[in-house]
Amino acid sequence: MRDRTAERRFVLPRTRRRLLAGLLATLTFAGTVVPGAAPAAADTVRDQQWQLSFLQATSAWQYSTGRGVTVAVIDSGVDATHPDLVGQVLPGTDFVDGTTDGRTDVVGHGTAVAAFIAGRNDEDGVVGLAPRTKILPIRVLDPRNEYDSAATIAKAVRWAVDRGVEVINLSLGSADTAKVLSDAIAYAFSKDVVVVACDGNLSNDRGAKVWHPAREPGVVAVSGVLRTGGFWTGSLQGPETVLAAPSTELTAAGLDHGYWRVQGTSFGAPMVSATAALIRSRYPDLTAANVVNRLISTADDEGTPGRDSQYGFGIVDPVGALSEPVPAVNRNPLLSSPATNQGGSAPSASPAPTVPSADHSAVKAPGPAVPAAESSEPALASRISALRSRALVFGWAIAAALILGLATVGFVLVNQRPRTGRRGWDLPPDDRGGPPPPPHW
Repeated sequence: MRDRTAERRFVLPRTRRRLLAGLLATLTFAGTVVPGAAPAAADTVRDQQWQLSFLQATSAWQYSTGRGVTVAVIDSGVDATHPDLVGQVLPGTDFVDGTTDGRTDVVGHGTAVAAFIAGRNDEDGVVGLAPRTKILPIRVLDPRNEYDSAATIAKAVRWAVDRGVEVINLSLGSADTAKVLSDAIAYAFSKDVVVVACDGNLSNDRGAKVWHPAREPGVVAVSGVLRTGGFWTGSLQGPETVLAAPSTELTAAGLDHGYWRVQGTSFGAPMVSATAALIRSRYPDLTAANVVNRLISTADDEGTPGRDSQYGFGIVDPVGALSEPVPAVNRNPLLSSPATNQGGSAPSASPAPTVPSADHSAVKAPGPAVPAAESSEPALASRISALRSRALVFGWAIAAALILGLATVGFVLVNQRPRTGRRGWDLPPDDRGGPPPPPHW
């Protein structure tokens, strides 16, 4: 048995770790590739993995490397021949056209996600945060990096659960909520699986709310942060956000055994999935609910104290999740009471019951106060007439508002370009549709 006390000597307090990691990241990226540059050379990729120092991967590996855990990557497939992933990828399946076993990738998105989770810890290339974890690749995204139906994602989730995975990573989503996918995720929860999904990125055609399935209760929804620790403004945000993770200026495994610069919450989600894998490897008897509880209880709280719409409970902290004492829970805390400090308007207060006043002098009316029981008939008629006038004005106001609203909706529908499918790729905030560009900026 390892001496955990001795191991702790190498771990700085979380606040100091974050400051040190930020400094190291700044120094590491002083000469990084600029947007539009060629793919990164393999011998420089390891030096560009700023997320490893930011998340204190070396210290986390003192406790766990993810051995014995399988993470399902439901995505565009995974190139199992990429040097960073050789020996890391299990045979999976293909829900697009059934032509592969999931171990090929014509887009590159799934390969990037998989390497951030389980990239081999060797001298070159991308190193995953859980380098001894195995990947189960499930292809659901077509060559345009889209899926046409949430039912496809639901089938993939159920297929992964039935193969015994401990963690599912969903770096995809839609503005629409689909019951078939919600039911599949509930099935995953019933089988003790941790489900992680990306919040999504700002774009002009997919709305501003957190994507589904990330906003499904119980799912660990991940937003993005910069290498400084600040919130990435290209990330979607909302009360469903659970954790934040590095999502920009990342060098990722790509097509043709190459490397690309990528950004997006699609690449923050695997950092959290990898952390969940580390926890499940170190504490194999922990339930999924307690894995989620460790993730949120040890997160580095940023932004508004407590849970907020940008960071959720905070930035994921692998070392804290693996080493700090955390009380056990009986159910997934994300399925409990609603979180606080999420922004938005406060709920309306219930109206207090009306109690007639016994003090008629409290009625501020001209002349002597008149008890209601003694109201005259002309006064009552006057009040009815006044109420009718107000109702007429109010009705015209509602009608005008409805006409204006319908005109606005009509204008949007006429001018909006039809779009089918749901994006899996993470695009810049100013994306206006079309096929996904190469994953470098």
